Amino acid sequence: MAKKLMKGNEAIAEAAVCVGAINYFAYPITPQSEVAEYLARRLPEVGGVFIQAESEVAVGNMLFGAACSGKRVFTTSSSPGISLMQEAISYMAGAHLPVVIVNIMRGGPGLGGILPAQSDYFQAVKGGGHGDYRLIVLAPSSVQEAVDLTILAFQLADKYRAPVMMIGDGMIGQMMESVEFPAKYQDPPLPPKDWALGGARGRKPQVIKSLFLDPIALEKNNILLAEKYKVIRENEVRYELYKVNNKNRLLLFAYGMMARICQTAIDELETEGISVGLFRPISLFPFPEKEVYREVLKDNIERLLTVEMSMGQMVEDIERCSKGKKPLGFYGRTGGIVPMTEEVKGAVKKELGLVK
Repeated sequence: MAKKLMKGNEAIAEAAVCVGAINYFAYPITPQSEVAEYLARRLPEVGGVFIQAESEVAVGNMLFGAACSGKRVFTTSSSPGISLMQEAISYMAGAHLPVVIVNIMRGGPGLGGILPAQSDYFQAVKGGGHGDYRLIVLAPSSVQEAVDLTILAFQLADKYRAPVMMIGDGMIGQMMESVEFPAKYQDPPLPPKDWALGGARGRKPQVIKSLFLDPIALEKNNILLAEKYKVIRENEVRYELYKVNNKNRLLLFAYGMMARICQTAIDELETEGISVGLFRPISLFPFPEKEVYREVLKDNIERLLTVEMSMGQMVEDIERCSKGKKPLGFYGRTGGIVPMTEEVKGAVKKELGLVK
């Protein structure tokens, strides 16, 4: 298929249509409202359903009900809206329901502002709601990767019967880039959806729930979830290395759009004789723990630096994975301010002691 120039939000919407995810429930919130605008026109063309709910709380419960049918369902929102869905997301995780949730992040806390941020990292990768559950979390750094990871998100949701979240900051939702969609999409082999509700029709009724009043039954469900997350950790780690070699003095860590800014900084530092590599996590859960530790241990690496559009939320995971083997610095901006290339270069030079 020929490439198209598309806004990130619209490309995400079309990617969902490509995989047959034509049941969409949402409430408009900037900076992702174009997803709903696009699907309001697109879904009737493919026999889909878009319901604009009265609130994000209602969206979460609509997702739960629709997912029980075994159909592919999804929503998109932005930071405060995702917060309002947290109870339902916990329910869906506890009920083993495949759902895709896209968070085009804005600044916070509180109502914050509509400019880009990465300050929902904790919310996404640590669960966000109540109880012992996790989400598979994916973080694209381009509009094309947003398309590819949207497709992957639905595959992983069905494979593991689990909610999957894709997070991107407001830039990736609003920017335009050329993208390509699969000419003819076909899923890889996936487990049958014999758990789905479709009417008894000659078999015993099935119940999908997250309520277990018997503590033994609830513990059993929590153990099942933990075993699932263990399998996910073993099989679904994704990351990218950029200009990582044995000449690097410093290893940068960044994800999403911030990683692209870091790549430009690395290219420019290279012309100044300063060798820096980038480790970009693509799956934020499961986090590439072993891979981070492997790169940190290399003898040529003197220091580590995490760059984020937050007050340093991924820092905690890098600290945990690096186990104190190398000094770790942090540079970030928040409130919707995006660190520019010169700022990143300055932070690298300061970390290496090249400037005060």
